[in-house]
Amino acid sequence: HVQLVESGGGSVQAGGSLRLSCEISGITASCVAWFRQAPGKEREGVAIIHGNGRTDYADSVKGRFTISKDDAKNTLYLQMNGLKPEDTHMYYCAAKGGWACSLESTFNYWGQGTQVTVS
Repeated sequence: HVQLVESGGGSVQAGGSLRLSCEISGITASCVAWFRQAPGKEREGVAIIHGNGRTDYADSVKGRFTISKDDAKNTLYLQMNGLKPEDTHMYYCAAKGGWACSLESTFNYWGQGTQVTVS
């Protein structure tokens, strides 16, 4: 049974910081990512980290967000600095197997989401 559980969301003021965590169980995934979605809009890829440590980010968050992972804890993180109201979304972590690893890939496993609200 594969489970991804996000935590760390909440409400912060513009310019503030927040750190999201994603506890992963049932799989040691080499490709994990963060996505976000606002009501009525398409899901948006935010950041991804490959098994080799390579990271990629959406242009909208480059320089502000940092994705990292702790393989020993099987935990994924998203450090969000300089938060803006437009960062207000439900944030989801996701994992996949196979060769491909990009924000355009099809991810097999998803968390339930954690809400981030910036005002």
